[in-house]
Amino acid sequence: MAYYTYTKDPIGAFQERDTGNWFEFSENDDPNTPFNEDFPHKVWVGGEGVCGDRGYRYAHVMKTRVVICTDEDEFGLPIKERWYTKKFNLYG
Repeated sequence: MAYYTYTKDPIGAFQERDTGNWFEFSENDDPNTPFNEDFPHKVWVGGEGVCGDRGYRYAHVMKTRVVICTDEDEFGLPIKERWYTKKFNLYG
């Protein structure tokens, strides 16, 4: 599997169980984020898709599941989804 060109400093990858899509993830190194304790990773999403959505979502990546922040509510709190993985790889 090749690295995605838009991913910065990837440390691993996983395959989401329901859709079969692969995602790479890296450490959350954003200093101004209040969610660093809850979401220690960035999951890189997008690419050269239809919407041109290139970026990342804050997440906590574990071996069999991922808790990912998909949005925030009107109070600025994260809206979370739980994704299950079927393949998990750490690089290095």
